[in-house]
Amino acid sequence: MGDPVSDWVTIRPAGPGDAPRLAVLCEQLWYPTTPEEAGRRLQQLYQDDRHAVYVAELAGEAAEVPVRGAAGWVHVYLSPSLLGELHAEIGGLIVDESCRGRQIGERLLRQAEQWAREHGCQAISVRSNTLRLDAHRFYQRLGYQVIKTQLALRRPL
Repeated sequence: MGDPVSDWVTIRPAGPGDAPRLAVLCEQLWYPTTPEEAGRRLQQLYQDDRHAVYVAELAGEAAEVPVRGAAGWVHVYLSPSLLGELHAEIGGLIVDESCRGRQIGERLLRQAEQWAREHGCQAISVRSNTLRLDAHRFYQRLGYQVIKTQLALRRPL
């Protein structure tokens, strides 16, 4: 039995032309981003082969969805540490609000997991804001377990 989502969702590496849609998707989760900023950040990530960004592109009419271009994206990167074995981290995962509940996020997450395995990782982690309860349920439904809670601290340089 095939994956029914495969017929209308294609997961592919993000390219420079995706920057405007990536910015729109960032805005949907309250991360103000211009297309120029998204393009610059994407270019920075692709200069380091420890990072990958994938987009979910829909076959619009077949999928009957109101978006053109990327319906979602995932950023995954390697996280080497003295504290533990090499693992991957999800730097971000966003699916267009009009496309949620259609297994697009799951497909993006599985692509990130495959990339991590191909890069020698035995585990993958994700951090999610304590306010994003739907996201927590999504990750837990897909086998992710809460391993700790922590504060995120930052100091401008």
